[in-house]
Amino acid sequence: MIELLAKKHNRNNFDCGKELLNNYLKNQAGQDVKRKLCACFVLAAKDTSIVKGYYTLSNNSIPLSSFPEYIQKKLPKSYISIPTTLLGRLAIDSKLQGKGIGNIIMMDALKRCYLISKEMGSFAVVVDPIDEDAEKFYQRYDFIKLPDSKKMILATKTLKELFD
Repeated sequence: MIELLAKKHNRNNFDCGKELLNNYLKNQAGQDVKRKLCACFVLAAKDTSIVKGYYTLSNNSIPLSSFPEYIQKKLPKSYISIPTTLLGRLAIDSKLQGKGIGNIIMMDALKRCYLISKEMGSFAVVVDPIDEDAEKFYQRYDFIKLPDSKKMILATKTLKELFD
């Protein structure tokens, strides 16, 4: 079950192979949640509450000028920044990588982003891949790279087609 991070969740042995993401979950995620900087969702074992994967979501905006021209043409020029949802971090414990868990967590994140967009403006989901492997992972879900940036987006309109 994927749920909000809570004190009951055991994060101590989480290891996704990326020290930055491991340390974030173990040392910073709880504080960020308390400060309302993000929401952290975890996939945890029912019996032990051991975290098997996680992702974070937060509000975000991207300057209109950062979007490809064909997208800029569709958006009102009066918006300097376009509202988006940031999928800030996503990680799976290395023992479970390659077993479809990443897909389960990603689909949960995207569905949650879509549902949020029905009540609050969000033109797209944004990711900032940590490395080339992460970039390839997001490309499988049709995220496109923004020009002049490592950030990638997936339009909320695409999520509507997927989840409605």
